Amino acid sequence: MTFVQRLGAAAGHIERRLTELLAECGPEKGERLGAAMRHALLDGGKRFRPFLVIESGGLFGLEAPAVLDAAAAFECVHCYSLVHDDLPSMDDDDTRRGRPTVHRAFDEWTAILAGDALLTLAFEIVARPQTHADPAVRTELARILAHAAGGRGMVLGQMLDLEAEKRGEPQQLTAEHVRRLQGLKTGALIAACCEAGAVLAHASDEERAALKRYGEGLGLAFQIADDLLDAEGDAAVMGKAAGKDSAAGKATLVSLIGIVEARARLTEAVGRAARELNRFGARATPLIEAAQFTASRGY
Repeated sequence: MTFVQRLGAAAGHIERRLTELLAECGPEKGERLGAAMRHALLDGGKRFRPFLVIESGGLFGLEAPAVLDAAAAFECVHCYSLVHDDLPSMDDDDTRRGRPTVHRAFDEWTAILAGDALLTLAFEIVARPQTHADPAVRTELARILAHAAGGRGMVLGQMLDLEAEKRGEPQQLTAEHVRRLQGLKTGALIAACCEAGAVLAHASDEERAALKRYGEGLGLAFQIADDLLDAEGDAAVMGKAAGKDSAAGKATLVSLIGIVEARARLTEAVGRAARELNRFGARATPLIEAAQFTASRGY
């Protein structure tokens, strides 16, 4: 099975489980909130983050069914963040995954509430005994998810990003500052997904730390590739508008260091991430390919 086929198979598993979880835990059918949640969560995206949960758990022999609910919870948080990022008061996007964003398909207040509901649904999923029999594992999953998504992770990264943009100060940012905010906004959740597989498997502290470092390198690569796509990509292929960052004067690594240097740093980040997996041998091949796949998005 090629990497793309493996990613697609995982996406299919996640799509089915998300549909089931929405039916079990979400609003009743026919309610506007439920329709908005389904618009945000289903029928789109590569499901890259839950794929990382599945494959990191697979390093320790866990089969997909044993990690699907945890993976689904992380995807709920990711999709909530997209709904809120797209809002007019934030990044103000009209399309996502080739479809109207939630606030365009419904309205702004519905989008805000749908995002809130997806975020809280994630923690309901994590807390369910079906996610893992060990309550200590469920507690630790909730902790790392909250840390990655909250005021020391993704939300802080978004705040730093918007603070510079809305105040009209992006050109004052340094490459290191941009790298930090992107590490929080994008990298924190990616790293948590990789760490989650180790938590689910009761892996050693050393193995867990290696996976987290891999995820941090992968998160950096993902954001650089995303910046390159915004600078050079095709909106029809991306499923969202291209060139928005430069049009808004937003500081990115590409705008600060140029395309050639950004590509060099992308290659470096992928190599660093892959080296963290050396201890796992051939079992880590899908995760190494995930890093290479991430880099290819930027070309």
